Amino acid sequence: MSDETRDIAPRSPTSRWRAFWERGRWWKAVVLVVVYYVLYQLGGFLFLPFRGDPEPGSAAAMLFDYILPIGFGGVLLIAFGLSLGWLRELFGRQPIKGRGWMWIAVAVVLLFNALRFASLDYAAAGFDVVAAWLVAGLCIGFAEEVLTRGYVVTLMRKAGHSELATALVSAALFAAMHSGNLLEGQSLIATAIQVVYTFAFGICMYLTLRVTGHLIWPILLHASTDPSIYLLTEHPGSGPLTTFAGFGNIAVILFGLVAIVFIRGRVAASAGTASPALEPNK
Repeated sequence: MSDETRDIAPRSPTSRWRAFWERGRWWKAVVLVVVYYVLYQLGGFLFLPFRGDPEPGSAAAMLFDYILPIGFGGVLLIAFGLSLGWLRELFGRQPIKGRGWMWIAVAVVLLFNALRFASLDYAAAGFDVVAAWLVAGLCIGFAEEVLTRGYVVTLMRKAGHSELATALVSAALFAAMHSGNLLEGQSLIATAIQVVYTFAFGICMYLTLRVTGHLIWPILLHASTDPSIYLLTEHPGSGPLTTFAGFGNIAVILFGLVAIVFIRGRVAASAGTASPALEPNK
């Protein structure tokens, strides 16, 4: 087939599907997050017939309430990436380098995660519950980071947006997903605080992505965050270390919001694998 013939040949459905997403756009990121959230919520119903009536907070309840539904969401995200051929791009080296100050985001989150785990009353929590939360944390970290710091960031960069816009949109969509807790009976005030925290935490995870250069590190850092928060909330130890660990969310909020002012840069080309071109005022 000649080059001219190839140029006028109709695209296959697969190539049209990939071409649609390759062009990026912020609204496509919104659509992707909304569709994922709906499918994830519906997917939870798949496991209800097998749930039974486990004790609230037990390892069995964790399995059906968190691990299986979020694991299902992770499978959907992998399938989406395979359909586009994006997995190597997502998990490969990032196309734009981070700045040294961005390591503060990693240090703040990691420090308080470690403090929370050190302050936990493991005897009261139980080994099975702790293990279940660690598995759930890995599922949560994988699904939420692949979606927001993987696909959303990639779509924003392919559309040519600045890294500041990329950070803000990925963090905002990440926070918006947690507003759905209102539908599960969480109070408006608690949800508002959670949305502010998750937005700032999303900024910290974006900075982790930038400074480490690989998506796997925000996944792992996120994977240690949710278990440490929830386990310490339910099974706190005693002493000054536990009190200090309780300031972790405030530290993340303060640093995440301040850090926004210093985010600079832009990926030069529409493809996420292109060489980066930083703005002059980096």
